[in-house]
Parts: sequence; C-alpha cells; structure tokens
Amino acid sequence: MSGEEHLLDQIGPALSRLRRRTPASGRDLSRNLVLNVVADAPDEMTVGGLAAEMGVAQPVASRTVAACIADGLLRRAASQADGRRTVLELTERGEGERARFAAEQRAAFEDITAEWSPEDRARFARLLVRYTTDAGVWSRRQRG
Repeated sequence: MSGEEHLLDQIGPALSRLRRRTPASGRDLSRNLVLNVVADAPDEMTVGGLAAEMGVAQPVASRTVAACIADGLLRRAASQADGRRTVLELTERGEGERARFAAEQRAAFEDITAEWSPEDRARFARLLVRYTTDAGVWSRRQRG
C-alpha cells in the first residue's frame, strides 16, 4: 500500500475523531447541526427534510426540533409555497445561538492550528469548506 493510499484510508477515522473532539456538549452539537441545516437549506425546510439531511429517522428529528422550539431557537411557520405544509425557521435567538457556536468553533480552530503557518491554516480552511460543500452535493445525489 502506498503512502497516499494509507493516508486516504485514515480519512474516515480522522473525521470521526474530529466530530468527537468538537468543543461542545452532545446537546449543543445536535442543536448546532439542526440550526445550520435549517439556515443553509436552499429552500424551505420541513421536519422530514431535516431528518433526511441529518440521516436520522423522522421521530429523532421531531424530538430535536421540539427541543429547539421549546428553547426558542426555531419556530414553525406556514410554507410560502404550499400553505398546507409546515416549515422550520430560525428565530432571532436561534441566529444568535448559531453565531455563538460558530465563534466557539473558530476559537477552537485557531487554538488547534496556532502552530501552523498562516498559509497552511488558510489552505486547510478553504479545503475543509470545499469538502463540506461537495459532500452536501454528493449526499443529495445519493438520496436522489
């Protein structure tokens, strides 16, 4: 096995370790994920759409959404495209919580990469953002 193949085989475990070491409680991770999925949706987001995007069963998504609504982070609203459907929207508090999570994650990134050169830090950030964007496209194609 070549060095590059060995490196590529380490991607999955590395991503798993990265998720486990994210500086947040499990509850914060779930809320952050939900808030980002709703905010980043190109169209209206329903509970079913959220479940599909998160890769969880609808009851799991429903419980997470209910907790976010109870905490004032999300609200249910009538769809502008089809008034019979209920969609999810971030509240002002939800936007603030999302910004707080992003600031915490940036601070952790800066601490973790403090010994990196500015060029390496910027290159990694660009590639990580590109990877997650492309992973989203890939995921939507897989659900098809």
